Amino acid sequence: MKGVQAHYEGHVQGVGFRFTVRRIATGFEVAGSVRNLDDGRVQLDATGDAAEVDAFLQAIRDSELRGHIRREEIRERPPDPNARGFSISH
Repeated sequence: MKGVQAHYEGHVQGVGFRFTVRRIATGFEVAGSVRNLDDGRVQLDATGDAAEVDAFLQAIRDSELRGHIRREEIRERPPDPNARGFSISH
């Protein structure tokens, strides 16, 4: 199992970023959430099999969101064994 926290900078709020990430997540066996931060970034937390998490992150990079992302910062964190589903947090 692998856990990550990613921060995305750029034109990532007000463009459907969170909804697109949630849609992409349905194609992978990952659990977690995505939310807007007050500083204009978007935060993603994901847990799953390492290969699934890595593929999910790559799918975000390869999606229509790539033009909105100026910077991506990913940090590994302990996986959340209680995580279920993928949601948009407010």
